[in-house]
Amino acid sequence: MNTTRNVFAAVLGLSFLGTGFAAEAAPAQSFPFGQAVKVGPTTRTITITMRDNLYEPETVAVKPGETIRFVVLNRGDLLHEFALGQPNDHAKHQEMMKTMMDHGMITATAVNHEAMKMDMGPGGHAHGPESASVLVEPGKQGELTWKFTKAMTVEFACTIPGHYESGMVGTIDLNAE
Repeated sequence: MNTTRNVFAAVLGLSFLGTGFAAEAAPAQSFPFGQAVKVGPTTRTITITMRDNLYEPETVAVKPGETIRFVVLNRGDLLHEFALGQPNDHAKHQEMMKTMMDHGMITATAVNHEAMKMDMGPGGHAHGPESASVLVEPGKQGELTWKFTKAMTVEFACTIPGHYESGMVGTIDLNAE
């Protein structure tokens, strides 16, 4: 029971761009490879197109210090996610997304906006402009702005159940040049 409550708490502050849903956002998330940027100048914009179940392009080159505005288009028939992280981050996130699906917060094609309004207590995970991930419903678009700080390889992935496993993952190459 406590595990379920912890997972629910982890989704507090959800803010879904491209779905028409915005809730109180958690503080900007930070990872070893960078952090979410709420507002400010960007180095460039990169458009990512999501289809069932792939990203175009599959690889993006970014230099440490760049602030990238990702415009994420969902051209598939399913709900998809654009989440930045390393494989272990995505493994943990997959568990949370499965719980969200099991409890009707998301479906294969949509976000259940009413279920997302539940009071889930204090938490530390978010989707949207102050986090490392955004959910985008079919035919819509979302945005995520990120400042990359360290030379390393980072994945972008969809952790909705079954999507990562079917290959919906790409690479951000943070070269040191």
